[in-house]
Amino acid sequence: MSLQTDRERTRALNDELRQHLLGGGAVITAGIAEFGAEAVERLVMTVALYDDFHHANDPHEEHDFGVFEFEGTQVAFKIDYFDKSLKFHSPNPADPAVTERVITIMRADEY
Repeated sequence: MSLQTDRERTRALNDELRQHLLGGGAVITAGIAEFGAEAVERLVMTVALYDDFHHANDPHEEHDFGVFEFEGTQVAFKIDYFDKSLKFHSPNPADPAVTERVITIMRADEY
């Protein structure tokens, strides 16, 4: 695959996880859990709808990170790529056969 094809595949897989929580795991930090279940549900929907990707915050065009304000708090999400054992970085984030994606939603001050 070409670098562009890998980037497009990685972005599509990241969008699938971010928008539908499919194709990987999801984690929230203690700071996010403190918002309560109803707020966390709204926050997950906000992450799913997030589309403010541009060169400054997405230089590799992978849709793997974002920061926004949620109910007065700066919130960030980050998608990391692990190998199937979840111990090491993925050898190829564009290949779901060798990659476990994990999205973490956190307060920006927890990053």
